[in-house]
Amino acid sequence: MSSNSPSMYGVRSNGGRHGDVFTSPVVVDFMLDRVNYTAERNLSDVRILEPSCGDGAFLVEIARRLQLSALRYHFDANEAFNRNVRAFDIDGEKIARCQEHIAELGIVLSEQCVQMADFLKAEIEKVDIVVGNPPYIRYENIPREMVDFCRYTFSSFHYRCDLYVPFFQKTLASLRPGGLHCFICSNRWLKNEYGKKLRQIIAHRYALEMIVNLEQADAFQEEVSAYPAITVISTDKPDSSFEYAECDRVDGLRELSYSLRKMPKGDDWSSAFSTDFDNPSFLTIEQQGFKIGIGAATGADAIFVSSHLPQMVEPELIMPGVNARDLRGNRFQWQGEYLLNPYNSDGTLVDLAAYPRASAYLENHRERLSARHVAKKSPSRWYKTIDRISPELLSQPKILLPDMSGNTFVFVDEGKFYPLHNIYYITGRSDVHLRLLATFLMSDYIRNQLAAVTNTMNGGFPRWQSQHLRKLRLPDLNTIPAKDVKTLLSHYEQGEIASINSTLKKYFVS
Repeated sequence: MSSNSPSMYGVRSNGGRHGDVFTSPVVVDFMLDRVNYTAERNLSDVRILEPSCGDGAFLVEIARRLQLSALRYHFDANEAFNRNVRAFDIDGEKIARCQEHIAELGIVLSEQCVQMADFLKAEIEKVDIVVGNPPYIRYENIPREMVDFCRYTFSSFHYRCDLYVPFFQKTLASLRPGGLHCFICSNRWLKNEYGKKLRQIIAHRYALEMIVNLEQADAFQEEVSAYPAITVISTDKPDSSFEYAECDRVDGLRELSYSLRKMPKGDDWSSAFSTDFDNPSFLTIEQQGFKIGIGAATGADAIFVSSHLPQMVEPELIMPGVNARDLRGNRFQWQGEYLLNPYNSDGTLVDLAAYPRASAYLENHRERLSARHVAKKSPSRWYKTIDRISPELLSQPKILLPDMSGNTFVFVDEGKFYPLHNIYYITGRSDVHLRLLATFLMSDYIRNQLAAVTNTMNGGFPRWQSQHLRKLRLPDLNTIPAKDVKTLLSHYEQGEIASINSTLKKYFVS
């Protein structure tokens, strides 16, 4: 498939193509104002770039403002548009509609002005302003050829990167001195692992001027789960702070109250969204003697995890397994599923000859188990799981955290269940310390920290992932007075979030 094919990234569930999310006119106006592309200014020599123009939401408004500026400052708008405006898109149909919209304003376009081309592979000129809504295309929807190209060409293309990240890098590099850059796109790059290299580039080379978080607003012309943010970045030297605001409705964009946030110096911007990360007296969970882990991945849960295993295999090879389905609605209700453990205590695989029932069961599924990637790497070990199962974990008390959860309660297993792959867990120290830590994790203070290092999912739920759990910071649990420990644990048992927050306020609010 041609790299310029609009269908190369596939089709979304609503029928639209991946990458096609069109911007609300209110947002377009706000963004052009923020980069000072206004009709009150002489725009005759201002060069502006839109790298993924779609039907022309930005370009039409750019043309309208340029025409008004031409009337005020007496220059030829048609000539200025063709000389100074550049736009790209890979979809010829959208380019044609965009050109029609521009033509309706009386502007005759030259060929180089609005081009059907893959922007990431196109030759571009230096500009004064970049504005737009780059395509949102997740890593798994990017063709292998394009992944290889981006990894070779863009240092920001890191981990399981979304395609908008190299759009950032290329457009930032296209700015002239004094240039301004304004994108609306998913805010995941601000916090996730895949945005790490882009954050580093911006922190070292540019000035982040503004972030407007639009997670709760309808910023587009259709309802999508894009978790957007507007960013303004300039070519000035990195500054010590930037403006930050949250907006829950786009018609309130011009009424926002901004706070100044400290600009991070490296690739971790957690401290920009929560001051708790800068508190020198706070410690991470692991610094306090706990261990963070993730449950076992088998590569074939339908075989290794089942409520029927007690009737199928030897009892010494199975253990009660807990997954996210057991922890719903703030209730721990075990569904009766067991995990088949094919390992000895030393980590070697069991000899199936010693377990005839398990041998028969696994042989019945041998074809499917052997087809897994983990089995193809070592065919003689065809019945191994992806992760080695450690039986000693079963009996350890542990905090259980489903990857994505609407629970407000944080559960502690006393040592009866083995966590499966969609469960993160925390072990270590005493039962009292585990429950005290679980109490902290239920508080608004820790949830706010979590929101600063990760993106909430549909419904505003946080993601309990190990990479985020390791960043959380809280007071040294050894310094909590016994009286407060007793009070907090009482509130924990009752699930009293408001009371937990009230008791913890003195530890988090100086």
